[in-house]
Amino acid sequence: MIQLAKPYLPNREKLARYIDGIYERAWFTNNGQLVQELTKRLESHLGVDNLLLVANGTLALQIAYRALGISGQGKYTEAITTPFTFIATASSLKWEGIDPVFSDIDPSTWCLDPKKIETLLTEQTRLIVPTHVFGNACDVQAIDRIASEHNLKVIYDASHAFGVKYKGESLLNYGDAATLSFHATKLFHTGEGGAIIFKHKEDLERAKKMINFGITGPERIEELGINAKMSELQAAMGLCVLDEMEENLKSRSAVWHRYEQALSQTLQLQAKPEGLEYNYSYFPVVFNSEEQAVRVAAILKENGVLARRYFHPSLESLECLGATIDQPVSQDVASRILCLPIFDKLSLHDQQSINNLIKTELKA
Repeated sequence: MIQLAKPYLPNREKLARYIDGIYERAWFTNNGQLVQELTKRLESHLGVDNLLLVANGTLALQIAYRALGISGQGKYTEAITTPFTFIATASSLKWEGIDPVFSDIDPSTWCLDPKKIETLLTEQTRLIVPTHVFGNACDVQAIDRIASEHNLKVIYDASHAFGVKYKGESLLNYGDAATLSFHATKLFHTGEGGAIIFKHKEDLERAKKMINFGITGPERIEELGINAKMSELQAAMGLCVLDEMEENLKSRSAVWHRYEQALSQTLQLQAKPEGLEYNYSYFPVVFNSEEQAVRVAAILKENGVLARRYFHPSLESLECLGATIDQPVSQDVASRILCLPIFDKLSLHDQQSINNLIKTELKA
């Protein structure tokens, strides 16, 4: 079976050496040596400051909301966000007592459409949470302008945007904070993990306390906190993966461009803004109809290939997130989209088989 994604597996001997060091120090968590090393190396690699490693990408969002003073205040609060994203973007808001208010997406980029945000603002709106969907850049200038005019915070869900640059600068430097997921199937991973990049150092310092129960000394607790720390074992995996990032990225880029060459004339691809340096993490395609997308997914599965209707359904349709207004563009794209397998070890033969199966069905 050809999976949708496979974890990048770094050099096992190097990983073993990192783990040997963990055993020698007998220090497995609580801001250990490897977590500190990975923090510094990621800041350098990504071109960012104020990076905080955490246990997973969902906690990254929740800690960001609290560190910026949005959640935990006992007041009814709303956040404008996108319905075309992974469930954690919205469910993390609900877990923090913030109501997600869904605003529709751009039909070409599939990111939050800034033109529709201002019509949804109320006195309770305190936050905008856009997603850089599949690593594609939101209209960051327009969103930041809206936030500035209305005194709102912006937290970008940048789970897919590791290493992405926009106009020569890290996409992670936009907004008051940006969050990353280091889940095993991401371009960069720590097995499970995540990070927050803060615009302001004081927010970073507050978040550091929050992820360790609010503890700041042996007998001192200064903040209402939780356990969201990254472990040394996670950091060891991350350091190994980072060492081989250039090779991983090169392989994914080759896979991505082969798909583009084979399918771009017959299927809709995601439009990207000029000046974007992409990371080739995903290859989504939009079919002419939902029926066609479902049929192609079934044919691929029959032939041992897993594709995913990612992101389906459009989140405003989920009852668990509360009653909301339909978002027609998001619903349309979500109904017709498939993400195709992309990972570093996807062979040319297997990819050609995938392309041929899709082309054959499109001609039927």
